Amino acid sequence: NLAENAGGPRAVKYGVTRDHVLNLEVVLANGEVIWTGANTLKNATGYDLTRLVVGSEGTLGIITKAVLKLIPLPTENRLMLVPFRDEQKACEAVAAVFRAGIVPSAMEFMERDAIDWTLRFVEGVSLTIADDTRAHLLIEVDGNHGDVLMRDCETILGVMERFECQDVLFAETAAEKDALWLMRRRVAEAVKSNSVYKEEDTVVPRHELPRLLDKVKEVGERYGFKSVCYGHAGDGNLHVNIIKGDMPDGAWENELPKAIREIFAFTVSVGGTLSGEHGIGLVQRPYMDIAFSPVQLALMRGIKKLFDPLGIMNPGKVLP
Repeated sequence: NLAENAGGPRAVKYGVTRDHVLNLEVVLANGEVIWTGANTLKNATGYDLTRLVVGSEGTLGIITKAVLKLIPLPTENRLMLVPFRDEQKACEAVAAVFRAGIVPSAMEFMERDAIDWTLRFVEGVSLTIADDTRAHLLIEVDGNHGDVLMRDCETILGVMERFECQDVLFAETAAEKDALWLMRRRVAEAVKSNSVYKEEDTVVPRHELPRLLDKVKEVGERYGFKSVCYGHAGDGNLHVNIIKGDMPDGAWENELPKAIREIFAFTVSVGGTLSGEHGIGLVQRPYMDIAFSPVQLALMRGIKKLFDPLGIMNPGKVLP
């Protein structure tokens, strides 16, 4: 989690891993052991090595200890599943919730196929979906005062109605909440069970989500692939699952990278970037030139060389 700067559904309110790390013990490539920060809530002393190491994917050193900032666990939450006849309307509703002054603890987007495939894949979870439903938003608010949360839900419902939502499902019990979250968390496995696929972890400013979704579908039509999209909409983080299906092996190997490059180029053009939480590794490394200039990449290579002059720390990852 530290090496990937992992995120998740509740990052929209609480931030990603990096936002909760104060200090790290790290073993460097030459065997020296350092601490990167201080065990304080404020630290404006020197360069921020802690935030540099978090998310560096093991290329700068090995993390052996961590000092984390803890926050109180909220005592209550409310969860709703909001269906839409139009995927674009669902995406447009996301930014509108924040403009209305509400910061949900989670806000997840799921296309129709994502839910259909998951319901077939996961035992014990059932959900009736209208024939004309094309997408869902799973929205959670949390806190310590139920009356405040209900007012937040009322505000959210008012926003959803402006974007022509269908009948909203409120999870009344812990079991109903667990079932909805189980459905969301198993989407990736359900997609994988249907076909060979590639997942791209695009992230854009959340008001650009409708355009990103539209671009993914347009590129898919031109290159001949189907996609199933879902993800952390509150962050603008869209997981694009590209389905191989009947796509010929040659096109999958040779043409698909061109399509992915188009999607990434658009993502960066609207203020986004290549990965919100999955990192770069080997798979996304060829596309780093889309997000960074030669100067930026040279700076990163210089940092890598300084930490790891022999290139022994997770070699070949991240930097092209």
